[in-house]
Amino acid sequence: MALLITESCINCDMCEPECPNLAISMGDLIYQIDAERCTECIGFYDSPTCQKVCPIEKTIITDARHPESQAELWEKFVILQGITPA
Repeated sequence: MALLITESCINCDMCEPECPNLAISMGDLIYQIDAERCTECIGFYDSPTCQKVCPIEKTIITDARHPESQAELWEKFVILQGITPA
């Protein structure tokens, strides 16, 4: 699943530079995650770095509106990185 930043975001600017897919940007009031770009850091890290650096517990959660399997997240990573299958 893609991740979602909840309203408890304090705009601390910690998550945006950590996202390897450039999926996080400032919204109207709080940071937001582009579900089309979020791979939960698959292909880069063992777990989402935005969740690790966020100082407010449970501010970045899985987005139930965008269910994706590990295989689908991997496929998205491959497409975003422009990797061509061998």
